[in-house]
Amino acid sequence: MVTGELKSKIDSLWEVFWTGGLTNPLDVIEQMTYLMFIHDLDDSDNLRAKEAAMLGLPYESIFAKEVQIGDRTVDGSQLKWSIFHDFPAAKMYSTVQEWVFPFIKNLHGDKESAYSKYMGDAIFKVPTPLMLDKIVTAMDGIYEQMAQLKAADTRGDVYEYLLSKIATAGVNGQFRTPRHIIRMMVDLMEPKADEIVCDPACGTSGFLVAVSDYLKENRKQEVFFNRQNKEHYMNHMFHGYDMDRTMLRIGAMNMMTHGVDNPFIEYRDSLSDQNPDKDKYTLILANPPFKGSLDADIVSADLLKVCKTKKTELLFLALFLRMLKVGGRCACIVPDGVLFGSSTAHKAIRKELIEGNRLEAVISMPSGVFKPYAGVSTAILIFTKTCHGGTNKVWFYDMKADGYSLDDKRSETKENDIPDIIARFHALDAEQDRKRTEQSFFVPKDEIVGNDYDLSINKYKQTEYKAVEYPPTSEIMAKLDELEMEIGKEMDALRELLEL
Repeated sequence: MVTGELKSKIDSLWEVFWTGGLTNPLDVIEQMTYLMFIHDLDDSDNLRAKEAAMLGLPYESIFAKEVQIGDRTVDGSQLKWSIFHDFPAAKMYSTVQEWVFPFIKNLHGDKESAYSKYMGDAIFKVPTPLMLDKIVTAMDGIYEQMAQLKAADTRGDVYEYLLSKIATAGVNGQFRTPRHIIRMMVDLMEPKADEIVCDPACGTSGFLVAVSDYLKENRKQEVFFNRQNKEHYMNHMFHGYDMDRTMLRIGAMNMMTHGVDNPFIEYRDSLSDQNPDKDKYTLILANPPFKGSLDADIVSADLLKVCKTKKTELLFLALFLRMLKVGGRCACIVPDGVLFGSSTAHKAIRKELIEGNRLEAVISMPSGVFKPYAGVSTAILIFTKTCHGGTNKVWFYDMKADGYSLDDKRSETKENDIPDIIARFHALDAEQDRKRTEQSFFVPKDEIVGNDYDLSINKYKQTEYKAVEYPPTSEIMAKLDELEMEIGKEMDALRELLEL
């Protein structure tokens, strides 16, 4: 979480944009993302050069030699943040507008790449040299502060804080998934080096970035020191779809900044016939839209066969089952209504998960997880596509705390069930004998079927009532008399003081 001086510096930077005439939060975040991307390009280029030097490998900087921009040739070093940030305001503005921005727009050689597609219509909107000078100075201060903090992922926290300024839920019901919840879901799924990962409602690519980070931290040797795996990681592993071009642009930059050269991030309505994907992915991670406008006429017919409905959260579950390969796994966030809804469509999709595939876990989250943007109660479903059933029992966990207060402030707290959830999920054999009064337990499939495939934890957990013994009435009355006498004495003493 971003707090203190760093938070005030980011708020001040936001104020610079606001007072300069850029008042649409998406415009502000887009322009900030471009500038952060330009800064990070310089940093990552320097880091890769150092790593190559240490390993004795050849490396050519993207800023090396001269760079062709349109019909002009410019010195590549002039495009580095560390160089142009010292220029006078007017020269800095012309450099960024005429050279640096066209340079980043054409940075990716493959014109069909996600980056090239969504950067093609990107516009530099900072209106004046003075405003750019203020922004660059403010951003230098933010990066300085980030370097001093030396936290594990301050850069990610800052980016998340910026994204949090996109006001509440959008028209299609999308809202930002907290990064620690994304990371928990990735840790639960433990992605492998050969995964084909997809988020069909990717937004700014948060889940894809988290998978990338997980692989760097846990499978570095396997992914980056194997030519075939590295090529797969760079070009074929990551897939994301969304219907918001601004989000796609931010998502493509986000992935490239995190070292993924060519993710497949595309403008697509995942629920329509525009999405032909079937039996394609080994891992799906998603927080799909829960509500909003849906044109029933364009919904893919094979999804409606599974559950005839206009509810996007149910259609997305049907979509995940269609998109996964047999043996593919999914962890997705759903609103609580999916777990216990009594409509034919609700029951049909739950039956399909349990009877047709293998439902492994239902993790109920408290309603404050998405505050201050939404107070909706949600759960995480984890399942594997088998097409032949396989659900014998389902593991339930009642998450009560996620490391932050469950009010609008979302301050850090000591109470956090996430490490326990991850540890227990990866040691399910030890969960067999847990009682229904505990936070996690198994429920056999037959019991769930007998309850109309209801997956709400409250249907199965048991509350332990403890007998409380109170003293007899006579003893309570005697105590009240005693207190009344004490109050009388204190009142008499107070009157004496007032009469003096």
